[in-house]
Amino acid sequence: MPTIKYLLENNAKIILMSHLGSPGGKTDEKLRLSPIQDKLTELLDLSVVKANDCIGEEIEEWTKEMQIGEILLLENLRFHAGEEENDEKFAAQLAKLGDIYVNDAFGVCHRAHASVSVITKFIPPYAGLLLEKEIEILAKAIESPEKPLAVIIGGAKVLTKIKVIKKFLDIADNILLGGALANTVLHAKGLAIGSSFIDKKAIEKIKEFEITSAKLHLPVDAVVSTDKSGRAEARIEPIGKIGEKELILDIGPETEALFGEIVKAAKTVVWNGPMGLFETEKFSHGTKAITLSIISCGCYSIIGGGETVAFINKNSWTDKFSHVSTGGGAMLKFLAGERLPGLETLERHE
Repeated sequence: MPTIKYLLENNAKIILMSHLGSPGGKTDEKLRLSPIQDKLTELLDLSVVKANDCIGEEIEEWTKEMQIGEILLLENLRFHAGEEENDEKFAAQLAKLGDIYVNDAFGVCHRAHASVSVITKFIPPYAGLLLEKEIEILAKAIESPEKPLAVIIGGAKVLTKIKVIKKFLDIADNILLGGALANTVLHAKGLAIGSSFIDKKAIEKIKEFEITSAKLHLPVDAVVSTDKSGRAEARIEPIGKIGEKELILDIGPETEALFGEIVKAAKTVVWNGPMGLFETEKFSHGTKAITLSIISCGCYSIIGGGETVAFINKNSWTDKFSHVSTGGGAMLKFLAGERLPGLETLERHE
């Protein structure tokens, strides 16, 4: 919204492009951007027109006839296979529609897609205000965070998150692990975790870094059950004494207290990933406890990741955090120091 408003104030004609879902290069009526059009109209209190496609002669003519201050929303980019294939021909057709390209989508900067990466071959690129803000805040978290710095990492996608742990072992004062990530590290340490989900592909990678580091904090107890639906009995067990058929589905009360004390002492907190299977109420307590400890600590808080953000949105806590990142995978890759195609293309044109 800040970028759109800035462009309106500076007499631009605005063409918006985005995607919704993963339609696999085919038109899916349920994934049209009509709800986005309605929301934009409401937020801007202006008419936003939506095209039925995102490329083609008809749309090219339409853009030529646009007046200053008009906003055109293109249809879902992923209705065309060329978007996710990073196809130059598709990107060139998109580039024909405008004079400059603005990337304000940090959440897809880790994707080498046509509207993110190769489009910059055909049109001068710039960073939008939100993208600029994301980079500044996340870069500071790596380069000059106010200490003590606590990093909380949970959820799945273990391989991606291992790279972040390795990076922060040199930067952070404390790293707290939960979710499937913690299960996998506990398993790598030889502790009994029953039938809990682990990422077997990540085991060898985990052994490459110092899992005995004093900075690294793992759950000491867990909420376990034989059924993740929540219908079976749930019990609290110490780590190492989990039954063979039991699943770790949340952190336990001792872990909540331990993690809470570390967060309380922090000046900066970076959080990505829930502590357990928060979608089931019975296993959401650990994630809720971490949320409340961050909110009450008075620290500078940065959170990201689809599941984490969904949880705080559901509970109307979004405004309680200093920065809620629009990137999940992009945030993790940036924090791990990996290349992001969407940023690389902008840097090449600086």
